Amino acid sequence: MSRPARFLKSLERLLGLVLCLAAAPAFALAEAAQPLLRVGVVLLPPYAMRDNRTQALKGANVEVMNRIAARLKLPLAWQTFPDLASLEAAAKAGEIDAAPGLVQTPAGLALWLYSEPYFRIPHKVVGPKGTKGSVDLEQLPLSDRVALPAHDALVKFITDNYPVLRREPVATERIGLRRLIAGSAEYAIADEAELNILMREPEFSGLAIVGDTGYTQLLRIASRKDRPELNALIDRALAGVPPPELDVIYARWIRPPYPRLADSTRFWARIALLFLLLFVAATIVGLWQKRQRQALEDKLAATRHELDARAAAGEALQLTQFSVDHSTVGILWVNWDSRIRYANRAAESMLGFKGGALLGQPLAELQPELDMDRWLGLWKQVRAEALVGFETDCRHADGHWLPVDVSLSHLRFGDTEYLVAFLTDETEKRRARAALEESEARLAGIAANVPGLVFRLERAGAAADARLAFLSEASLALVGYPATQLLDHARGLAALVHPDDLADYEKSWRAALVSQDNWQWQGRIRTRAGSVRWADLKASARRFDDGRVVWDGILWDISANKESELGLADSRAQLRELSAHLESVREEEKARIAREVHDELGQVLTVLKLETSMCEFAHAEHDAALAARLHTMKKLIDQTFAIVRDVATALRPPILDAGIGSAIEWQARRFEARTQIPVLVSVPETPVKLSDAKAVGLFRILQEALTNVLRHADAHTVVMRLAVAADNLVLTVADDGRGFAPDTARAGFGLVGIRERAMMLGGTLAIESTPGEGTTLTLTVPLDPPEGDPP
Repeated sequence: MSRPARFLKSLERLLGLVLCLAAAPAFALAEAAQPLLRVGVVLLPPYAMRDNRTQALKGANVEVMNRIAARLKLPLAWQTFPDLASLEAAAKAGEIDAAPGLVQTPAGLALWLYSEPYFRIPHKVVGPKGTKGSVDLEQLPLSDRVALPAHDALVKFITDNYPVLRREPVATERIGLRRLIAGSAEYAIADEAELNILMREPEFSGLAIVGDTGYTQLLRIASRKDRPELNALIDRALAGVPPPELDVIYARWIRPPYPRLADSTRFWARIALLFLLLFVAATIVGLWQKRQRQALEDKLAATRHELDARAAAGEALQLTQFSVDHSTVGILWVNWDSRIRYANRAAESMLGFKGGALLGQPLAELQPELDMDRWLGLWKQVRAEALVGFETDCRHADGHWLPVDVSLSHLRFGDTEYLVAFLTDETEKRRARAALEESEARLAGIAANVPGLVFRLERAGAAADARLAFLSEASLALVGYPATQLLDHARGLAALVHPDDLADYEKSWRAALVSQDNWQWQGRIRTRAGSVRWADLKASARRFDDGRVVWDGILWDISANKESELGLADSRAQLRELSAHLESVREEEKARIAREVHDELGQVLTVLKLETSMCEFAHAEHDAALAARLHTMKKLIDQTFAIVRDVATALRPPILDAGIGSAIEWQARRFEARTQIPVLVSVPETPVKLSDAKAVGLFRILQEALTNVLRHADAHTVVMRLAVAADNLVLTVADDGRGFAPDTARAGFGLVGIRERAMMLGGTLAIESTPGEGTTLTLTVPLDPPEGDPP
């Protein structure tokens, strides 16, 4: 409501209050002249009815009026009427002063002054008692029929708010409930006052309230229009009645006295909880008994194992001695004085000595550098560190030097201490090492001449970490770091990656690591001087039978090409942002124009229709020609109303305010009514929260898709689905029309516009079509983050 309109309404209320205060003395004089307040009621249970025994009036409206009369200290003179028409005729004749329980209507405003509402009578949805959950009229299938009583206000409310509801008109609520019992309707609609009477009858005992229509009938007290002071007094007396008293009257006469559907489940819920507690207790006892039995079985098994271990100890000792004697590793037991006390066959064979020839020999005979001083130092070191290893050369029996790997370990046997030396022939290992060093030198020479950074990553096994094993010296020219410095760095190549691209780098590397496949990445790196360069990394993976994986790759500098590519991408992004901005401005302008057309022109048409109705009410019955013209004018105003709604809806459909799911269903029904092409719609039961820009963009894409179906598809059926997948909203529009070949067909402006809108929304568009088999358009748009989450 505009500011001038609010000011006029406030001024009107103030003037009414002044008139009421000024008229109070006059009404007091009228009371002295006429001490009775004549009240008329329509005999309609449970609002007003006669007691068969006392013939006195009773009912909800009678009790409310008695309380008002008590506050006004006026006796009441009751008059009863069979219907509303006879009551209004009596009011016109001046036979009654007030009438409770009336509904304010435009026609009644010419006869009555109405009080504030004292009862709000809701209209409920009735169904079988076995119905699960609450019924929502908006979500009922098209096949479900609803019996609707022929009350003008109720029918208009249901028609405006549930246009797709399958309505079955009935004369009264009783007929509607009987149709529900007979199966000719799935649900019925009735107000609570009527249900208070009907639900007490055995015929309707199998029914229950299963939902709410949202429509509420307001009951008021009407008083004569020529007595505004009476209306003011009734309003004040009604305001003085405590709300709890009105609630008691409402509960006694109007609210249906039967339980809701959920009340009957409490007993069974308690029974289920008792059985659950018994089951848990039985489970705990069973687990405790099982644990006790398992403990006894474990003790018995341990005892048997100990007996078996003792029986096998002697055999194990013999097998150990045999294994040591025949081991491929040479084993020497050396005393503190460096003399050999034991040598196995492998040690004697490795050093070329006959059996027993090494016993008693000092180690200096095999390695002259192991004199007594160095041996005692090794003795202390091994006792402190438990294990010491090194490589050396030992003199063979024939005089040549044999390369061996020596591992020393401390051993206490009885009261004597020894150092055990494990000897391994290193001849072949040294040859392989020399060949490897030569190969690495050759690889380093080749890699140094490649115009890029050559590297190798090695992974010893599935559970091991990958390490940087090789890096060419080209790193100095490319990033300013020598290869040795990057090899020693804990992060390796990741130390060069720009912080903004590090997450993408690690993601691509983890994918290659898990799949053990080739690795490819493109992003920014930082040189030692601080400059930023674009690099392209490609590495091929090789897998070995022992579980090792090796990645050999190269890192190229692609800064020049990438800068050109990014410049082109920025230009396209700016064009797309400009297009999105223009589209947003267009939608905002459409919404503004739609609001102005609906609000401004709608208010003018409403006032014009009201004035025409008042003119018809005042003069039509005296002039038939004028009545016809006024009737024609009202039709033209209604047509203009429809045109205004259509224009406002075309500019910015108000159904978008109810959610994108409701908007899609509304658009489908309009398309179906306009083209006679059946449309099957599937939307989520829970409303999808979208920003206004995304909702409008998604709705425009749907409109363009349906336009393409109408113009080009020649379809018989259209299927629309809206679904939530992970963090995305997916809209699918499929038809069974003629289809086309996407690879060869030239995209029209419609598909180009749809694709551009999808990119503006940050989504993707997929089109699947085959000639003669129809077309499927799938749009995926990211959902808005929940409130409180970072964007």
